[in-house]
Amino acid sequence: MSTVLAAILGALAGGLAGAWLWGRERGRQRRTAAALEETRQALTLRDAELQRTNAALNALQIEHMKLTERARYEDQIHNERLASLRDAQKTVGEMFKGLSQEALQRNNELFLGLAQERLANLTQGASAELHAREQAIAHLVGPVVERLNRVDALLAQLEVKRESAYQSLTDQVKALIESHLPRLHRETANLVKALREPAARGRWGELQLRRVVEMAGMLDHCDFIEQAQRTGDEGRILRPDLVVRLPGGRHVVVDAKTPVDAYLNAVEADDEVVRAASLKRHAAQVHTHLGQLAKKAYWEQFPRAPEFVVMFVPGEVFFSAALREDPSLIETGVDQKVIPASPTTLIALLRAVSYGWQQDAIARNAEEIAALGRELYKRVALLGRGWSDTGAKLAAAVQAYNKTVGTLEARVLPQARRFRDLRAGDEEEIAALDVLPEEPRPLSAPELAGPANAED
Repeated sequence: MSTVLAAILGALAGGLAGAWLWGRERGRQRRTAAALEETRQALTLRDAELQRTNAALNALQIEHMKLTERARYEDQIHNERLASLRDAQKTVGEMFKGLSQEALQRNNELFLGLAQERLANLTQGASAELHAREQAIAHLVGPVVERLNRVDALLAQLEVKRESAYQSLTDQVKALIESHLPRLHRETANLVKALREPAARGRWGELQLRRVVEMAGMLDHCDFIEQAQRTGDEGRILRPDLVVRLPGGRHVVVDAKTPVDAYLNAVEADDEVVRAASLKRHAAQVHTHLGQLAKKAYWEQFPRAPEFVVMFVPGEVFFSAALREDPSLIETGVDQKVIPASPTTLIALLRAVSYGWQQDAIARNAEEIAALGRELYKRVALLGRGWSDTGAKLAAAVQAYNKTVGTLEARVLPQARRFRDLRAGDEEEIAALDVLPEEPRPLSAPELAGPANAED
């Protein structure tokens, strides 16, 4: 029983599968037929399009053949015309060439004739002008040649005088060397000897200091005191060589007692070892003097003085020699409130002080100018108020004048003209009186406005 059922079920399943496969094949055939139909229609359309394209291409080929034939014909005509044009050009060129050669020959002959005629005229004129110029140049050069001859003579005389003067100068120099040079050596030795004395050396330093002050222009622009004397805290007498007064009541103290004995020894020494030792001793003496000045503390003895003192070295050679041996001299002096100064440095310092006095004078002048300006402003304001009052009175006078003119024209002149109409007066017309239309310009500045009775 189960076997039969299984067979039935198998047959049923096989039938269903066969039906499904048959239906699937039928659908595939229908789709294939539809696709073939669509392809056939597309091919039909493309065949029709291809036929139309072939027809258009045949038409274009025919048109191209026509155009090619026409272009070949036009090229033939163009070549024929170009050949004709070239023949005509060649003929015209040969004709113009003959004409130009003939015209050129005639022009050359005419030009040569004119040129020869013009050249002859120019040659004749140039010859006459050249002769005239030669005469003029000779007339002008004659005095010059005469003057040059005189100059040559004068130069010869000057050469003779120069040789004589040169010989005289040579004799004078020789006499100077023979007589004055030994004397100069003696005076130099005497000067060195004098400078070795403290009093003479101090006086020489003071003179150098005064010359520096004069060169700096401090005699006219600032006040200075020589050899001012002060007493220190320990009862010692402090005697600076110069006290320079600064604007504002301040003072700068200058000392000019720097020793130069060792440097003079170095100058006189013939041995290099002795000279080097003397220069080292010179630097040591300057350094020692610097320390002594620092201990004196001049700035404590003078009111409102800056805390330093100027150590004046009375010669650039003394200062440079000390600096070569002791390069730290300036730094040491600044640390100890002592400023070493050569004549050049001191001149610069005094020039700065002089500039300060100039600025102080300018400040004082500015204050005076400000006071004068305030006074002038006050008086101008007073004068302006007087002008304003005068303008008001002028305006009143103009108003009164215009009013009088109106009265005269309205009441007096008509009656006077009746005398002329009655033949009782002169025939001359009475002049018309014009009204004054303008008024005095008012003062707009507030300082100039107001009554004129202000206090001066």
